[in-house]
Amino acid sequence: QVQLVESGGGLVQAGGSLRLSCAVSGRTFSSYATGWFRQAPGKEREFVAFIRWSDASTYYADSAKGRFTISRDNAKNTVYLQMNSLNPEDTAVYYCATRSNGLLARTPNDYSYWGQGTQVTVSS
Repeated sequence: QVQLVESGGGLVQAGGSLRLSCAVSGRTFSSYATGWFRQAPGKEREFVAFIRWSDASTYYADSAKGRFTISRDNAKNTVYLQMNSLNPEDTAVYYCATRSNGLLARTPNDYSYWGQGTQVTVSS
């Protein structure tokens, strides 16, 4: 089993920044890649960013490009999502998830383990 715990969410004004963390524990050797997703009320869960643990390759949704940065600290088994220039449309519950495959994946069904989510609210 793999456990994921997100932290770092909160309330921020438009234009502000937040850094989310995703601590991975348990059978971490089975986690080859991590994705960040978000889900706003009444909307489907959507892909935000992806990182491969082996070489730190990254991929972003168009909405995140230029504003968000995903990174990882292998020694701490932690993945981060630095979010800058936030706007109200970024308001959502943010989830991290891992998969036992290093290939790029942008759909929730491609991930095996999920965290409980952390709320991000951006006020205008």
